[in-house]
Amino acid sequence: MTTSLPAPTPPAPAPRPALDGADFTDRWRPDWPFDLRAVLRPHQRSAGDPAMQWEGDAVWRTTTTPCGPATVRVTCRGGEVHVQAWGPGAEWAGTAVPGWLGADDCADGFDPDCHRLVGAIARRTPDLRLGRTGRTWDALVPAVLEQKVTVVEAHRVWRALLRLAGDPAPGPAPAGMRVLPSPRRLREVTDWEWHRCGLDGARRRALLHVASVAHALEPDDGCDSVTLQRKLRTVPGIGVWTAAEVVQRTHGCPDTVSYGDYHLKNLVGWSLAGRKTDDDGMMELLEPWRGHRQRVVRLLHVGGSMPPRRGPRTAPTDHRRI
Repeated sequence: MTTSLPAPTPPAPAPRPALDGADFTDRWRPDWPFDLRAVLRPHQRSAGDPAMQWEGDAVWRTTTTPCGPATVRVTCRGGEVHVQAWGPGAEWAGTAVPGWLGADDCADGFDPDCHRLVGAIARRTPDLRLGRTGRTWDALVPAVLEQKVTVVEAHRVWRALLRLAGDPAPGPAPAGMRVLPSPRRLREVTDWEWHRCGLDGARRRALLHVASVAHALEPDDGCDSVTLQRKLRTVPGIGVWTAAEVVQRTHGCPDTVSYGDYHLKNLVGWSLAGRKTDDDGMMELLEPWRGHRQRVVRLLHVGGSMPPRRGPRTAPTDHRRI
């Protein structure tokens, strides 16, 4: 007769360090209205994003900075914002948080009532702000991963890349959080490792191109969104859509629309005119808000509508099986 042994008890997870002792802390009461989740939503790539996680009413976010990696924790209670940051780039990242939350957003000249729906959404969401990060690299890598694939596939590759090559988040971040690998580390990823992540050759080549010139793409004080888009589009593999996705996040650009997006033209067309349209038709519909066209797109993401689906959804391509 054999006697079965009890299953081994899994080791207890290591306790997370206390939240006190951060390398940077700040607390202030902003004089502008904002919705923490809404303003940061464009920066999160799925609920399992290793670079951004929600923990109750707090958001944890990792970022690269000119001084090194950082982890930032932001909470907002009763209108007061509390910021804690850890890592070599803690001070740089911590002082950038007001920009993340829309402190630099200016809606002067925006008239939502050019269309009944846009006006109604704007009145329901007066605290929807456009935030800016000031970091091209953090926005450019996931934008390249999202080129010409489904969102599900892009987010899966993003998670795989951070787990493969990203460093653990500094400080007491939730388990599994990672910092986007540096351009140098990204160039060290082998073709086989890229294949295991599920990345096809075209996006792989684009990433290597941007990694080789990443230092020249970070915005300085005189670099506006138009200038940065022009710089980005000189890099092989970076087109209009990718450049737009980047400046929407680095600069909080209120006007640059993701021309060439697979779904966006239908969101705008159906919401504003009750019909599908192409990219040129989308831009024509948005023309009354020139200067704030991306602001209108963000509002439509909140309260607009898509045309009804009449066919099967596009299945994601798993390049690991090719």
